Amino acid sequence: MPFVIFGIVIIVFIIIIANFKIVPQAQVFVVERLGAFNRELHTGPHMLFPFIDKVAKRVSIKEQVADFKPQPVITKDNVTMQIDTVVFFQITDAKLYTYGVERPIAAIENLTATTLRNIIGELELDATLTSRDTINEKITIILDEATDRWGIKVNRVELKNIIPPREIQDAMEKQMKAERERREKILQAEGDKKSQILVAEGEKQSKILKAEADKQAEILKAEAEREAMILRANAVKEQKILEAQGEAEAIDAVQTALAASIVKLNEANPNQHVLTLKSLEAFSKAADGKATKIIIPSEIQGVAGLAASLKEIVGNN
Repeated sequence: MPFVIFGIVIIVFIIIIANFKIVPQAQVFVVERLGAFNRELHTGPHMLFPFIDKVAKRVSIKEQVADFKPQPVITKDNVTMQIDTVVFFQITDAKLYTYGVERPIAAIENLTATTLRNIIGELELDATLTSRDTINEKITIILDEATDRWGIKVNRVELKNIIPPREIQDAMEKQMKAERERREKILQAEGDKKSQILVAEGEKQSKILKAEADKQAEILKAEAEREAMILRANAVKEQKILEAQGEAEAIDAVQTALAASIVKLNEANPNQHVLTLKSLEAFSKAADGKATKIIIPSEIQGVAGLAASLKEIVGNN
């Protein structure tokens, strides 16, 4: 009997442990009771009724990424290309996700492919290659609205690769090569143009600077000549002033000496013979051959009188 009770206790303990559930973070457990939806279990410990409740599905509510294989699509201008997409989604309602659709990921993949074909079918090849952001935005809006009834929130859709046919790729490569060559020629032509402009500008500036240098040289030369002429004129002026001053000083010295001699002569009280002798000296200087006119004093009356006077003066001395 004790063994039976012990066995029953162990079985009950095992049943309790089996129906004790701990829900991890970022997960939701969908519980069914007798095959029908009963409730959702969120993060934390929970207890189920044995043999009645069961966990029908464990749902992760973290954001998930689904990378779908390339899908063939046809553009408006009948170009077939391969496009693969990446969908970022998050489960917001575990019940709808569990009972809303069979194989939700496959449903999202098929919905993405059909939506992509509809959008690309309205665009031409060039627009498809250059309108990634527009295509991403349109697909995201359409998928988000369509997956609401599945308890799924589509956050973002990205076109991972757009692969056109090989002949289109070759044509695009040739076009890009031609475009690069055209840009290279344009850049080279612009470079040559700028180089010529710079050379011309350099020559222009060189001529301008040379002309200005010549002008400055002429101005400096003219100023130097003017300064030299002024200095020469000042030198001549100073020389003439000095000569005039010298002559004036000489005349003044002569006049002073003459006045002094006259004063001394007056102090000596000369007689008539001395005065006659002085007259003869003045007459000899006037008649030295350099003067054009000879002035004979009125006091001299004849050559004989002059000689007699001279003889008498000499005799007295």
